[in-house]
Amino acid sequence: MKVLHLLKTSTGATWALRQLRELVKLGIEVHVALPDGPLVKEYQAVGVHTHLLQTGIYVKTPWKNIALFKQFKQLVEQVKPDIIHSHFVATTLTMRLALGKNHPIKRIFHVPGPLHLEHKLFRNVELFTAGNADYWLASCRWTAKAYQRFGVDKKRIGLVYYGVDINDFKIGLSAKLHQALELSPDTKIIGNVAYFYAPKKHLGQKRGLKGHEDLIDAIDIASKTQKDIVGVFVGGPWAGCQDYMNEVIEYAKNKRYGRYYFLGLRRDIQQLYGDFTLAVHPSHSENVGGAVESLFCQCPTISSDVGGFPDLVKPNVTGWLTPAKDPQALASTLLIALEDKTTRDTLAKQGRALAQQMFDVRNNAQDVANYYTKLLSDNELGVSND
Repeated sequence: MKVLHLLKTSTGATWALRQLRELVKLGIEVHVALPDGPLVKEYQAVGVHTHLLQTGIYVKTPWKNIALFKQFKQLVEQVKPDIIHSHFVATTLTMRLALGKNHPIKRIFHVPGPLHLEHKLFRNVELFTAGNADYWLASCRWTAKAYQRFGVDKKRIGLVYYGVDINDFKIGLSAKLHQALELSPDTKIIGNVAYFYAPKKHLGQKRGLKGHEDLIDAIDIASKTQKDIVGVFVGGPWAGCQDYMNEVIEYAKNKRYGRYYFLGLRRDIQQLYGDFTLAVHPSHSENVGGAVESLFCQCPTISSDVGGFPDLVKPNVTGWLTPAKDPQALASTLLIALEDKTTRDTLAKQGRALAQQMFDVRNNAQDVANYYTKLLSDNELGVSND
């Protein structure tokens, strides 16, 4: 079996590198088309055939798509894949528009997150370009159900999570954060690990996608009655959003009760999770996001109730869910979670166990390979998402 994967980046999306590595181990001839960058050699090192091509459709300079579509069609003719597997909206549009709706090669859009489905224009563009050759792999249950709501036949929708190398995660580590920040040993650290994404005004966003301002507000509210807590934010600006990050830091400085620390980019994330009393992921839109990482580190976890978070963060089982964009509700959840260390530890342990079941990249890759086999044999497709 020969499969051509499409990526729009070779500087990020390491989840794709892990998946393709495991597919090679399963005996699939894996090709990938992607721009030049630092990860190209890593793909080659694990046995993936690489083809350098800017595969994402050009939106701001649409005239460039004429050459892109021609190059893409030539690549497909050269590789002659059994299946084309795209991992981004931009690469999916290139694949579909270059080849047409009725091309004989079956095509998969492995949907990395739900954001484009939440906005009518982008959702309609994606769905309009699909044809008889197209199938979808959701990477969370919300996405799988959304495609059904928007009229896609359930038989054309699968569900496979993007996995991680589970042995890379350790528990019980420490960055000695209390000491570094000169905090009392009894201080409870509310931690958040996320890049800063500036609001997209054209999508009607007033706050950043990762909900930093909501968490700042929630900590300020909770600090009125709980004096021994601080907020610690780890991460840097995404794609030139330094001004926005500076605005968030200034916003935190002006809060009345809360205390906040911004650590910037760090390489000791697992050690930091070991020092957090709670990890909080208050995103407005998300796949499963940082909850996978925090629970693999067995850190008690709160997340918003959007996207794929509920697949992993299950109330009173593996963590706490709270409504997105609602600082007051998040503050109440913080106070509940801070009440009982025994409960926090129990839910975190159970969360780690569930994460290991759901996100072992070896199992996830086998699920992808099984989907390929069914797709090529025209057997009943679709993955239960009840």
